[in-house]
Amino acid sequence: MAKFTLELPTDLIKDFEMINNNAESIFKSMVKAGAEAVQSNIKANVPAEFKTSDIMNCLTVTKPYNVKDGVACKVAFYGYFKNKQGVITPAPLVANVFEYGRSAQSKRGAQRKKPYLRKSFRQKQLEEIMLKEQRRRSKGLL
Repeated sequence: MAKFTLELPTDLIKDFEMINNNAESIFKSMVKAGAEAVQSNIKANVPAEFKTSDIMNCLTVTKPYNVKDGVACKVAFYGYFKNKQGVITPAPLVANVFEYGRSAQSKRGAQRKKPYLRKSFRQKQLEEIMLKEQRRRSKGLL
């Protein structure tokens, strides 16, 4: 009976072990890099009213966290801010009104939608950034 044994080079085994041991941190850094790119896109795409407002202090990127299917990170408006009239207002509410608009049935009248969030998620740009981060964190192995 013929017998065949294959031995992998120890360097290759060490590379696989390094990737296996650091996979979660690599994925989290990839997601964080993508989220930071989205945050900068949002800052560039916001309506002019936002740029002079305190609402931009409420735009936050969360820490990457594990979910059922992988790793996630949120980019969102959190908390409250003082508007130009000095009224404390929930930032997510105002961001939502600018993104989706408001009907004329409200007391303040209609607000046309000015979508800026959807424009900020550019899939090709995010894939490039995340792959670049993956190569950097895996030392070119992936």
